[in-house]
Amino acid sequence: MLDKKPSATRRIPLVIATVAIGGLAGFAALYGFGLSRAPSGDPTCKSAVATAQKIAPLAHGEVAALTMASAPLKLPDLAFEDSDGKPKKLSDFRGKTLLVNLWATWCVPCRKEMPALDELQGKLSGPDFEVVAINIDTRDPEKPKSFLKEVNLTRLGYFSDQKAKVFQDLKAVGRALGMPTSVLVDPQGCEIATIAGPAEWASEDALKLIRAATGKAAASL
Repeated sequence: MLDKKPSATRRIPLVIATVAIGGLAGFAALYGFGLSRAPSGDPTCKSAVATAQKIAPLAHGEVAALTMASAPLKLPDLAFEDSDGKPKKLSDFRGKTLLVNLWATWCVPCRKEMPALDELQGKLSGPDFEVVAINIDTRDPEKPKSFLKEVNLTRLGYFSDQKAKVFQDLKAVGRALGMPTSVLVDPQGCEIATIAGPAEWASEDALKLIRAATGKAAASL
C-alpha cells in the first residue's frame, strides 16, 4: 500500500502561502493601499493623456521632474475654502487648465516655491489658466495669510483646507507623496502631469510647457 503522507505534507506549504497572501490582501485593505496602485482609466480623460504626450518633450530643464499622465485619471473633486471662508471645489474651475499646488508654511520648499507660483499666476492667468494654490496648515489660519503678505505675493488667490483632506484625497489616487505637490489639470478635471517637489514655475521652461498645455503655443522641442 502506498503511503499518502508525503502528499499531505506537500500541501502544507501551499496552505501557508494561501493564508499569507490572504492576510496581505486583508492588511492592504485595512490600511488603505492595494497590491496594485495603477489607477483605473476614465474614458473622459483620454484627451488629457493626449495633451500629456504632446507636451512631454517640453518637460526638461526647470520642469524635468514632471511625470506625465500615462493613463486617464479623473482627479477627486477636491474641496477647500477661499479667502472669505466660502466653500470651493475643483469642479468650480471647470473649463480652465489648472496648476493645483498644495503648500504649507511649515514646508520650507513650499515657501521658496510660492514667489514663482505668484509670478506664473501674474503672467498666464486668464480665461484658460489659473494657479490654484491650496494651503494645508492645520493650526493657525492667519499664519499662511501673513506669510503671503510678508513676501508680497498678491496675484495668487488664497485657498485653504485646514483639515488637509485635499492632501489625503490626492494621496488616495497616488498623486501626493510629499510636499509640495503640484498637479497640472485639464479643463475637465483630468490629470495631465504631476510633480512631487518644488519647481521654478516662473522659468521659461515652465511657461513654455504650460502655454502648450493650454493650447496657446505649439509644443516644440
